[in-house]
Amino acid sequence: MNKSKFLIVAVCCLALGITADAKSVALKFNADKKFKIVQFTDIHYISGNPTCQAALDNMREALDAEKPDLVVFTGDIIYGKPADKSMLEAISPAVERNLPFAVVFGNHDDEFGMTRRQLFDLIKDIPNNLTADVPNLTGVTNFVLPVMSAKGSPAFILYFFDSNAYSQIEGVKGYDYIHFDQIEWYRKQSAGYTKENKGVPVPSAAFFHIPLLEYSAAASDERTILIGTRKEKSTPPSLNSGMFVAFKEMKDVASIFVGHDHDNDYVALWQGIMLAYGRYSGCNTVYNNLKPNGARVIEITEGAKGLRTWVRLRGGQVINDIRHPDVFVKEKE
Repeated sequence: MNKSKFLIVAVCCLALGITADAKSVALKFNADKKFKIVQFTDIHYISGNPTCQAALDNMREALDAEKPDLVVFTGDIIYGKPADKSMLEAISPAVERNLPFAVVFGNHDDEFGMTRRQLFDLIKDIPNNLTADVPNLTGVTNFVLPVMSAKGSPAFILYFFDSNAYSQIEGVKGYDYIHFDQIEWYRKQSAGYTKENKGVPVPSAAFFHIPLLEYSAAASDERTILIGTRKEKSTPPSLNSGMFVAFKEMKDVASIFVGHDHDNDYVALWQGIMLAYGRYSGCNTVYNNLKPNGARVIEITEGAKGLRTWVRLRGGQVINDIRHPDVFVKEKE
């Protein structure tokens, strides 16, 4: 489907009220007990900019090769006007393939004439869009998606957060942080799944745009095993609101996936949680020194500890294929 036809279809779906309730698109492990996610981050798409064809080509190639069960866009999807057209074109590779997809916003998405709420409303009724938003929480795109076992119970939980809603405390500089109400919402969700699972935390992962302060702590510790490329310092919020500690206390989230810092695609283990960057997926509308662009792929196995993840580069090369947590265990000499 070309761009113009996709836009017509998207507009018609919205006009006719054709919707895809997130509950009607059930995420579940396949017969081999596998569930695959492709993460695209920092696409920085501008409709009409010829360099953006590289981003579309990258996403289409990755999706055709990996055939994921879910596509996740972790923010800074657009980088210019018109915002509506840019957004619809940027997510079109997933829509064209009828793949379930989910979106969290970054710090740039609402800078081009549409608010986060307006962007959410633009895409919310597109078929297979699982992006949701919990009312009365800071930001937009805070939601949770369970991945169901063959028996029909939640076997893995995916948490999504708006990490940069700019609802900052007065006088605080730097990027926004995940707020206390968002953390409390997560705690309640996590406790509920644990209770349903006979008191055992359900294995989980989290997706958002801005890295936590713990990314900086991990990279600055010489004992940290870091796998992948780190060409720039992490740029987290200036305040630590306790999101990482909440994950530790609830004992379910063992992996975090972010974007934002375009020249990083590494994974590292910090205090028992894997901190991962996606691979820059966009085009030359903004700085990027990781060439070529690509995507992070995440494969979860039902009932297994940890997960497998790798980076797929545009052109087909696969790099940094690792199994978490096994890869971070140092052998004793």
